[in-house]
Amino acid sequence: MDDVARLLKESWTLVEEHRDRLSGHFYARLFLLDPELRSLFPAQMVGQGDRLLEAIITAAHTVDDPESFDEFLRSLGRDHRKYHVEAKNYVTMGVALLDALRSTAGDGWNLAFDQAWRDAYAAISGKMLAGAAADENPPFWHAEVLTHDRYGSDTAVLTVRALQYPLRWQAGQYVSIEAPRYHPRVWRNYSVANAPNEDNVLEFHVRTPPGAGWVSGALVRRVKPGDLLRLAAPMGSMTLDRASDRDILCVASGVGLAPVKALVEELAGYNRTRWVHVFYGARTHLDLYGLAGLRELVARHPWLSVTPACSADTGFDGELGDISDVVGRYGPWTAHDCYVSGSAPMVRATLRVLSGDEVPPERTRYDTFGEL
Repeated sequence: MDDVARLLKESWTLVEEHRDRLSGHFYARLFLLDPELRSLFPAQMVGQGDRLLEAIITAAHTVDDPESFDEFLRSLGRDHRKYHVEAKNYVTMGVALLDALRSTAGDGWNLAFDQAWRDAYAAISGKMLAGAAADENPPFWHAEVLTHDRYGSDTAVLTVRALQYPLRWQAGQYVSIEAPRYHPRVWRNYSVANAPNEDNVLEFHVRTPPGAGWVSGALVRRVKPGDLLRLAAPMGSMTLDRASDRDILCVASGVGLAPVKALVEELAGYNRTRWVHVFYGARTHLDLYGLAGLRELVARHPWLSVTPACSADTGFDGELGDISDVVGRYGPWTAHDCYVSGSAPMVRATLRVLSGDEVPPERTRYDTFGEL
């Protein structure tokens, strides 16, 4: 795969700055080849529609890392069952992808690039189909909203119960959610904010900052108890290493608290020997919506500590500054397993701090809301 990976990267430079054109050509060609596929996508294609193409491109860029390539694609295949994608659709998508790449790249395209993308897509689609075929779960779960609590104007915490079938997840994972009553065929990923339980109840923390998508807006402002949502299969690798005996650092900002809360809840079920340090940041004290709940956990578990911080609230009785800077002041964290969740800028800044502490990359797991 080394030559294929090299050719993919070389050819990508021809289209990288023209992603909008590539996306437009891909979907135009896809729906021309098979008009019935249009019904699988949301009415408004901006943002949501691009996710299929982005997933294929991301997969192509991991071909030189066989382990990541395999697991990513099998998970992707399982996840795409929620769209009712069939085996024949993968063939059509491959034709549309090659047409879009050739058209966008122009005269710089050559037969070697063409064959590399054919080979890569054959591997991608094969592993996605294998992942989908091996999944014994339903394509998605119907879930009833049980509770819905607002925190300020832009944040909500809701609990839902998955119906019909058990939904098994690990603390730190995320699921994709659709609110079909409000925005059918539009899905968005949200971290599960509680540890697995026998009641099939999942908790989600949702915020709607400026520019937030339709699903987040619906989950915060429109969804109410009794509404039905759809949940896709759990994904993500920000999970606990139970074989490790190292102490744990968790860093969260905003609704990035969700997976960290789930990790702490899971640790509460068995941990007696590992110190767990949670750093929780926000702009103001009013944005620390989960602090009271964290302090309740601290009162019950002597191995847990929580350090809140505000970056724009000089009256806050606690640490001041960006949460990444606060974490740096309390280091070093070289001997810890580290978990980071929040906005892309926050995750980048925290990873720099941990890198400066020489924390090995394999001991750092992170979840971000936006591209790093």
